Amino acid sequence: MDHASRPAMLDTSPEGISAAADILRDGRLVAVPSETVYGLMARADRDASVAAIYRAKGRPSFNPLIVHVSDLAAAQELARFDARSLQLAEAFWPGALTLVLPLREGAAVAQAVTAGLPTLALRCPAHPVMRAVIEAAGLALAGPSANRSGGVSPTDAVHVVASLGANVDAVVDGGACEAGLESTIVALREDGRWQVLRPGPITETRIEAILGTPSEPVTSHEVEAPGQLASHYAPGKPVRLEAVSAEADEFHIGFGAVAGHTTLSASGDLAEAAARLYSLLHEAAAAPHVRIAIAPIPDSDIGTAINDRLRRAAA
Repeated sequence: MDHASRPAMLDTSPEGISAAADILRDGRLVAVPSETVYGLMARADRDASVAAIYRAKGRPSFNPLIVHVSDLAAAQELARFDARSLQLAEAFWPGALTLVLPLREGAAVAQAVTAGLPTLALRCPAHPVMRAVIEAAGLALAGPSANRSGGVSPTDAVHVVASLGANVDAVVDGGACEAGLESTIVALREDGRWQVLRPGPITETRIEAILGTPSEPVTSHEVEAPGQLASHYAPGKPVRLEAVSAEADEFHIGFGAVAGHTTLSASGDLAEAAARLYSLLHEAAAAPHVRIAIAPIPDSDIGTAINDRLRRAAA
């Protein structure tokens, strides 16, 4: 990649954060690390800025975006909170939980952010760099993962540059992301029901401990939140799951006792596997093998979220 096709690289110094905030206020795009993955951020109140996200990602315009805010007060200016959502925000914010809530009338959010839905996906991130950028910009920031739509989510600044190139104006290089999986998304219905729309680092069990078990399952075929498209996180090669061994033309990602060419976690640690997942999918995509095989992952705890991403990668 030549220099002309690269975004500006910013560090996490006060000067780097200030430069990122200036670019965002100007309506342009900045990739910023969070505790989950790198996000492609733009101001949430301008249609033109949100359209730039869609252009950069090649993202379907019916897929809503998550709006990132500095605190609960900022979130309450944009969406209507009830007792349940306040409990969840108190328990898990700042952190890797996104709440899908009724959009507040007159909220300063571009229509492209909600994809025309009456709800808004909101998150208060914990990562110090993301928080610093939001606070310096003084804006709510809309942003999906900082990669081409349908591709593997980026957990390192290098992934962002490789995927988006000059489609993003700047990248704040904050090193590798800790959780490695996008946030858990929970929709809170006005009839009292709730639903996990996307599994993530905060497990359904932890949410149930606060809200109780849903009285009946909620089914929705609308795309209400990011990551709900059936084919997502695709590394650009056929992916075979539950593979305890590999064929000659397969790059094998192991787990636990299954070694593979590389491993999500040799010790079978699901948190380590989550943190390494996207990085290894990038490695597999770059390998000379024409296919990818992935070892079985236990479908429990954060393994549920890992398997969700893997099924979409294989779709």
